[in-house]
Amino acid sequence: MTVQVNSREILGQFLGNEKFPIKWRTESDKDEFWWFDDLHVPRPVSPLYFDIGGWWGETCEYMFRRFGVPFGKEWNALNVNGYLYTSVKRRDPEEEARLAPYFGMMLPIYATRFLGWWEERYLPEIKKNLEYLDNFPYENSSIPEMMVLFEDAIDIQERHFRIHWILNLAQFAAHSQFSNIAVEVAGEDAGQFVGKVLVSIKDKNWESSKELFDIKEKIKADSKLKAIFTEQDTIENIQTALAKSEKGQAILDEINRYKEEYGYKAIFTHEYTYELWKENPAPIYETLRNYLDSDYDYHQDNKRVAVEQESAINELRSRIQNEDDLKKFNDALELALAMNPLTPDHHFYIDQGTYARMRIAIKEIGKKFVNRGDLDDSEDIFYLVYDEIRHLAAVPDAFDAKALVAKRRQEQDEAHVISPRDWVGTADHWALHEQVYAGVWGYPERFELSKTKDQEVSEIRGLAASSGVVEGVARYISSPDDFDKLQQGDILVCRMTNPAWTLLFSKISGLVTDSGGVLSHPAVIAREYGVPAVTSTLDGTTKIKSGQRIRVDGSSGVVTILD
Repeated sequence: MTVQVNSREILGQFLGNEKFPIKWRTESDKDEFWWFDDLHVPRPVSPLYFDIGGWWGETCEYMFRRFGVPFGKEWNALNVNGYLYTSVKRRDPEEEARLAPYFGMMLPIYATRFLGWWEERYLPEIKKNLEYLDNFPYENSSIPEMMVLFEDAIDIQERHFRIHWILNLAQFAAHSQFSNIAVEVAGEDAGQFVGKVLVSIKDKNWESSKELFDIKEKIKADSKLKAIFTEQDTIENIQTALAKSEKGQAILDEINRYKEEYGYKAIFTHEYTYELWKENPAPIYETLRNYLDSDYDYHQDNKRVAVEQESAINELRSRIQNEDDLKKFNDALELALAMNPLTPDHHFYIDQGTYARMRIAIKEIGKKFVNRGDLDDSEDIFYLVYDEIRHLAAVPDAFDAKALVAKRRQEQDEAHVISPRDWVGTADHWALHEQVYAGVWGYPERFELSKTKDQEVSEIRGLAASSGVVEGVARYISSPDDFDKLQQGDILVCRMTNPAWTLLFSKISGLVTDSGGVLSHPAVIAREYGVPAVTSTLDGTTKIKSGQRIRVDGSSGVVTILD
C-alpha cells in the first residue's frame, strides 16, 4: 500500500519482527531503504571486512562528490543479524536540481576520455600497488613494520576503489549513451539487441579461460595425462601422479604459472575470509577436469559471442535511415565497445585482485600474532576490527583476543542459519525508482517480486537476464564444495555468482539466481556464454530442489518447475 508521508511516497516499511529482529543504530536509519547486498556478500560478513573492507562509505562519498551525482550523496552500510545491507542517502531536492547540470556536463567527458586515462595512468598505478603488496618482505618484518604495511594496504584499497567508481560512472555513461542512441535511431525495440552488443570478447576473463583451455588441450593430447585427470579421485593424487613424469611436471609448471597470474581470487570476492586459488589451487584442477569432461572449446565460445555481437550490430545498423544518424550510432558504438572489457578487467585488478592482496597482507599480520601467542590461528585476525588490531599490536595483553575471536566466530556460525530479508527500513518511490544503483540488485522489480515470495507456485518469476529457453535438471550449488556435483548440461541454481564462478559456465545449460539485476555478474556472463538465465528470483534456491526438471525462459524471466 502506498502512503504519503511529508511528501514522500512510502511504498513499504519493515522495522523488524520476532523472526528477523533489528537493532537500529539511529532513528534516522529507519527512514532509509536498506537492501541485502547478496551480490557482494551473500554470506554473513566478517567483523574486519565490515569495519574496513567495504566498497561503500568514504570511496562512495568521493564518487558522489567528484561527479556531482544528483541521485545520492552517501552510500552506507548496516550489519543486520550478521548480514550486509546498504543504502544510498538522498540529497536535498534543491541540491539535486543544482548538481544535475554539472553531472550532465561532466559525464560525457569521463565517457570519452576514461579509456586513455585507464591505460596510461590508472592501470599502471594499480599494478604498481599490487606489486608492492606481492613483494613485501612479510617474514622478515617486525610487528611495527607490519602495521605500517597494514595502513599502506588500507590506503591502496581505498585508492583502488576510488578508481573503481570513476570507472563505474565512465562506463555507465558510455553504455547509457549507446543504449539511448540505439533506441533513438533504430527504433523503440532496439533495446532487445543492445545486451548482445554490450559484451566483451577480449578481456582478463577470456584470457584466463584461454590459458586454461591451452593447458587442457595439452592434457587431452596425451592419453596418460588425460587418464590422470579423469581417473584420480583427489587433487593431491593428480599432483602426485603428474610429478612422476617429465610431461606431467611440465603441466604442473604451467598450472603454477597460471596460479601466480590468475590465482588472486576467492569464491566470494568481497571478503577477506575466503581461501584464494593461489593458496589452494583445487578450483584450477576442477576447472581442467570440467574442460576435459565437456571438451570445452574456448575458440568456439569466443567466436559465438563475437558473431552474436556482430549480428546485433548489423541488425541495428540496418534500421538506421540516414547518414547523420548512422554516424551518431557508430561513434557511440565505438566508445561502448572500447569500454566493454573494463567490467571484467576492473574486477580482476580491483575487486578480486585488491581484496586478495588485503587477505594475504592481513593474514601475515595474524601470523605474527600467532607466533607471539595472541591468537590461535592466523585467520582469527579477520574476527577483530581495525582499532583492536592496532591495540593488540602495541599491547599484547590488552584484551583476551582469543576469547573475543571465539565469541565472534560463534556469532557468525549462528548467523548462517538465519534467512536474511531482501530489504529492511522504509521503501519510498525515490529509493526504488529514481536512485539508479538499486537497479543493479534488481530493484524496483525485486521489490514487487518480494510480495509474492511466500506463495507456493510452480512458476517462479525473476528478471529476464539472458535470452533463450532451456529445459533440464536443476542443480543447487551453494559453495565450491558443491562444484563437483554439477553435471554437463545441468541448470545451475544458486544465490549469486562472481568471477570465480565463471568456470562453471562452460558446463551449464541454464542459470537461475536469487539475486542480481540485468547488469549483474551472472547476467553479463550468461549472455557472454549464451546461457539462458533468470536472475533476482529472490527464493529460487529454496523453491527449486536439486534433481528437479525445470524450464528457464531467459526472455520472459519465468522459471517453471516441471516435476
